[in-house]
Amino acid sequence: MLHQTLADIFTAFKNLKVLVVGDVMLDAYINGAVDRISPEAPVPILNVKSRDQRLGGAANVALNIQSLGAIPILCSVIGEDAAGNEFLGLMASSGLRIDGIIRSTHRNTTQKNRVISGGHHLLRIDEEEDHPLNKKDKRSLQRSVFEIIKGCHAIIMEDYDKGCLDQMFISEIMKEAKRLKIPVAVDPKKRNFLHFKGASLFKPNLKELNEGLKVNIDPTQQSVIHKAIGLLDKQLSCQNYLITLSEYGVFASKGEQFIGHPAHLRSIADVSGAGDTVISIAALGLALDLPLAFWSELANLGGGIVCEHPGVVPIDAKQLFEEALAHSLFEPFFKP
Repeated sequence: MLHQTLADIFTAFKNLKVLVVGDVMLDAYINGAVDRISPEAPVPILNVKSRDQRLGGAANVALNIQSLGAIPILCSVIGEDAAGNEFLGLMASSGLRIDGIIRSTHRNTTQKNRVISGGHHLLRIDEEEDHPLNKKDKRSLQRSVFEIIKGCHAIIMEDYDKGCLDQMFISEIMKEAKRLKIPVAVDPKKRNFLHFKGASLFKPNLKELNEGLKVNIDPTQQSVIHKAIGLLDKQLSCQNYLITLSEYGVFASKGEQFIGHPAHLRSIADVSGAGDTVISIAALGLALDLPLAFWSELANLGGGIVCEHPGVVPIDAKQLFEEALAHSLFEPFFKP
């Protein structure tokens, strides 16, 4: 057997190269204290104590891949603006390659500004454009993707409905990945929900599944989720499905195999970015051809771990390994 221990799997992650393509953003945090209400309007006054900026969207997926020991290569489009400069600076300081990033004079860099006091979100201010890329930017992104794709072991398409991915581009990536026999993991949003036909993994959360199928699923009823995946499969014919259900864990499917993993008991600080961690772990599991039951539970465990931290953060591979070991995650799926 190739993987004799859990440590073997985490070591094998280090030999993988993953293309991450999709929408990126700058996550900004303004932290402070509120001790009075404005005399100008009935709104709280925030006394700013600190500011923080982090890589978000598909860039956070790249950070998760990197944290797990693999090599991420991020392809996306940002603006020729101050937020774009900050974004590239954060990529460089994080040790991420920037050769797949296209700068555009036709759109702004997406920035999400979160105003926080005492651990509570008071307000979020979004600066973004969500229209499709123009022809020039799309051609530049396509050239970058199809050059980088050749040496990769997995592809993650991270769609936040900000315009980097459209039906034709998705189809072209899927076709090239199939030719090169590279697994493709997809984190969808509403606009392109049914455009990822034939993906290796389709990973919506419950809200996205409800919107995509125009249903209202009870996450406590696995038989209902099972039926919804059947409806989804008729339209997409993907190899694997992984539905994240927040406090109800995850539900995984492959052919006739259906598995529900309950969420691990956690002290939740922030659910932001949990889906990025889940798809990163799942994609590496696909690249190593690991059993569905194993990588879906490892992804479930990792998604819960990052929820214990405020703001968007990548997974701590050491903590993931130690908790997976403590839960004896390896033994049931890799019997000698």
